[in-house]
Amino acid sequence: MSDTVHSLSTSGLGSKEQIRYWSDALTDLCGRFDVDPLEASALEGRISYTTVSRLKLCQIEASQHRIAHTSSKSQGSEHPFVKILFQIQGVSYFEQNGCQIQVTPGDCLAYDVSCPHTIISPSLTRHEVVIVPKELLRERGFHFAKMSACKLSARNGTGRIAHDVAHAAFDEAARLSPNSAAGVADSLIDLLLLPLREADTAFDRSGPEAMYVRAQAFIREHLRDPALCIDQISAELGCTKRYLHMLFSERGMTVGDSIWRARLQHCRQELEAHAGKTVTDVAFSWGFSSSSHFSRVFRKCYGVVPSAIHKGPHGGASDVT
Repeated sequence: MSDTVHSLSTSGLGSKEQIRYWSDALTDLCGRFDVDPLEASALEGRISYTTVSRLKLCQIEASQHRIAHTSSKSQGSEHPFVKILFQIQGVSYFEQNGCQIQVTPGDCLAYDVSCPHTIISPSLTRHEVVIVPKELLRERGFHFAKMSACKLSARNGTGRIAHDVAHAAFDEAARLSPNSAAGVADSLIDLLLLPLREADTAFDRSGPEAMYVRAQAFIREHLRDPALCIDQISAELGCTKRYLHMLFSERGMTVGDSIWRARLQHCRQELEAHAGKTVTDVAFSWGFSSSSHFSRVFRKCYGVVPSAIHKGPHGGASDVT
């Protein structure tokens, strides 16, 4: 099963303990922040959070406060996340790189956590937040060097759909198998990026990055096809095989590497979920055509044979080692 929902609250703590506890909670989620309760004598806050595959989903409620991430505290590599924040209640004031944004209920704010920023909430606020590792977005053509904070609407259109799915994913996270969680996470990331793409924010619609994103999307859609290869991809995208080789080699891999890594990841997720399939069934369902080849590349990638993390459908040893 996927992660359970964890909750923590500052209720009952002394004022100084509340500040420290809230700062530690934020640090565990996405990085170090300074916390200031402003004019209040206490900081009443509650966070509920869970994970869906590699995404962190949070529901946050807090009394008036200010949080700040400053460049002197850490390097950007220590905050490798993008936050998608949905404002549910109250008003917040976000500032980053000289840009000030007022966020009200129904707004969605997307921003790079690694860049210094502050958020001031003068009264009680509630947020629903999706914390996305940057590496998952790079695969989809996200340009962090170009990204600036972007406010969008979650009241209608793609923004509302993205919020509805994020909310449902939080509620159902504890009941998802690892394999289902990975699929939900992939779909949720694509949904979250739809309003950003429509706003033409931080994305190129043409050029090498766009072609790479299209190639990765085609690979994901046809991953179960044993015949999936660079010839098929280049024909679909209308580019040469040499150009595809160049796009992938710039990212330290070949087209074939990308296909096998994706297949192995899905296979491992199914094996860890103890699905009612044999190891061979799992391997063949994700495009492998040889049990021995699957076992060999699986061991090379993860350091263990498939049967080491999987029991057969009847609780016995798997049929492939």
